Amino acid sequence: MRGAQIAPEEIVPADRAAQEEGTDWERSMDECGLLDAVGAEVDTESFLAGESTPMFVGSALTNFGVRHVLDALADLAPPALARPDAAGVPRPLDAGCSAFVFKVQANMDRAHRDRIAFVRVCSGEFERGMVLTNSRTGKPFATKYASQVFGAERSTVDSAHPGDVVGLVNATDLQIGDTLYVGDPVEFPPIPRFAPEVFATARPLDTGKYKQFRRGLDQLDTEGVVQVLRDPLAGDANPVLAAVGQLQFDVFADRLDIEFNAPSEVLSAPYEAIRYTDDASAARLREVGGIRILRRGDGRLVALFESRYRLQRLENDEPDLMLETIAVD
Repeated sequence: MRGAQIAPEEIVPADRAAQEEGTDWERSMDECGLLDAVGAEVDTESFLAGESTPMFVGSALTNFGVRHVLDALADLAPPALARPDAAGVPRPLDAGCSAFVFKVQANMDRAHRDRIAFVRVCSGEFERGMVLTNSRTGKPFATKYASQVFGAERSTVDSAHPGDVVGLVNATDLQIGDTLYVGDPVEFPPIPRFAPEVFATARPLDTGKYKQFRRGLDQLDTEGVVQVLRDPLAGDANPVLAAVGQLQFDVFADRLDIEFNAPSEVLSAPYEAIRYTDDASAARLREVGGIRILRRGDGRLVALFESRYRLQRLENDEPDLMLETIAVD
């Protein structure tokens, strides 16, 4: 059997491959020298004061530079400090266990359709199985299923301390911003949210899957991916989505399709501004064209304007109307 012929130019000697690798390394080091030229050094003091942030260049997809980020966090990040409560009083680290829900994620395990609430331990020692109280509802919450999540890997957490992050599985009653505690009651301030800048409408492509569509809307709204706004006079019909950027709508539609089996059409909506309002002002605003009154998932009433000019006119001509700017909630 005759072997395949290889052109001489296709053969890369080992020393040549090493030479090319060395050239790439030298070029990378030369380019990193640009950072020294502009004085891009990590200032630990300003970092700890929250005035500067180290920047890392890498790719999670190709697992390049991830270890450097994790090592830097371990080396640079300060130890846990006493977290101020809603009244501004720091809760001592040795107080009863308390934790803050900062993220909720559904369907991380597609096989079980679970829902994980990620909490940061703020004080005391967390022990798996302990019963915590939710400050928002006053109801107890059992922590039988506590995990540490790293990518697709999970491991059971038996104990955790201030600064540690724990994933509570099947946390259907928890929302972003909830405070959990044992002993002395405490409530921590909510996470700030920026005002929406873009808006869209959503509808299921298959009306037979409206139940899945609605479940997806409710779930993703609680996760904070987008805000789902509903007409208090029309119920769940024709919801409006509000987000900071267009990419969030793309993620929203993709998750409705893949995770909730509800392929949907998400189309841009012609709104340019949003304001908080109240029931008294809503009655007047409904008389004006180009304005839609909707309610957020947390119960707040908002007004959407198709024209910023009309909003400015109303603010000037009818100052008694409640039109409160949503800066950071």
